[in-house]
Amino acid sequence: MKREEKTAAVRRDISRIPCLSGAAVQLLKLAEESDHGIARVVEIVKNDAVLTSRVLMVVNSPAFARRAVIHSIDHAVALLGEDLVVGAALNEAAALLFGKKLEGYAAEEGEFWRHNLKTAIAAKLLAARARRPVNPALAFTCGLLHDLGKAVISDYLGKTAGKITRAVAQGKVADYLAAERALLGIDHAEAGYEIARLWNLPTPLPEACRYHHHPATAPEPWQGLLYVIHLADIVAMLSGVGTGADALQYHLDRGYESRVELDETGLARIMLQVEEEFALVSEVF
Repeated sequence: MKREEKTAAVRRDISRIPCLSGAAVQLLKLAEESDHGIARVVEIVKNDAVLTSRVLMVVNSPAFARRAVIHSIDHAVALLGEDLVVGAALNEAAALLFGKKLEGYAAEEGEFWRHNLKTAIAAKLLAARARRPVNPALAFTCGLLHDLGKAVISDYLGKTAGKITRAVAQGKVADYLAAERALLGIDHAEAGYEIARLWNLPTPLPEACRYHHHPATAPEPWQGLLYVIHLADIVAMLSGVGTGADALQYHLDRGYESRVELDETGLARIMLQVEEEFALVSEVF
C-alpha cells in the first residue's frame, strides 16, 4: 500500500469511529468552564444510566475500601471528584480505543490507557506550576485525550517499532512523530486532532492532541496549557509508563522554562506526587 493510500485509509478509519455518548461530551466540555460547580457534574451523570452505573461501581470499588455501600450519585460524585468522574466517563465511552493493544507501538494491552491517565494526573499537578494560570481540570482532561490518535495510527505501523527507534537513534528522522508521517502521511497528533473534531469537542481539546509534542506551534492563547501537557507526557514516560516503543523518542521543548516553573527538585516532587495519585486511581480503572 502506497503512503497516499495509507493516509486515506487512516482518515477513513477515523471517520468510522463511533461518537462519544452525550454525557461524556458534556463532561469533557465542562473542563473549559472554570466556574462550574459539582452540581453540574451530578446533573450530567444522573441523566445517563450507563454512566450512573459506572460511577457507582467506581466509588464502591475495593480501591476505596468504603465501610458502607454508596447508593447516591450526589454522594458518589462528591467523593470521587470531577477528575475521576471524567476519567470514568471517557474510559466507558471510548473503551474500544483506550483499551486497545497498540501492536504498532509494541505496547501491551492497558498500557495506552495507563499512559494517558498518568499524563492527565501529571498535567493537573503541573498546571499549578504554570507561570500564567492554567485550569487544572482542563489540563487533566487534555492529558486523558492527548495521545488519542495512536489508537488508529497503530493499526498501520505494522512491525516497524524497532526500525523506527533505530532511525530516531541514528538521526535519520527527527523523532517518532516524524517517522509516522514519513510512513503514513499522517501522525498520531494529527489523527487525534481529527478524532476530537469528529467528536465535536471544543477548543482546546483537539489542540491538545495536535500540538502536545510541539507546543510552540500551538495558537498563542493555548501555549501555556500545551507546554503543561508536553511536560506531563514526558513525566509519564520518565516514570516508566509510555505507550511502548515510542517512549522518550521525542524532543523536550526547552521553551517550557518560560511557561512552567520547574527545576530538578520540583520535577522529583511532581513525579512522587504523580506516583502516589496514580497508584490509587489505576486500581479504580
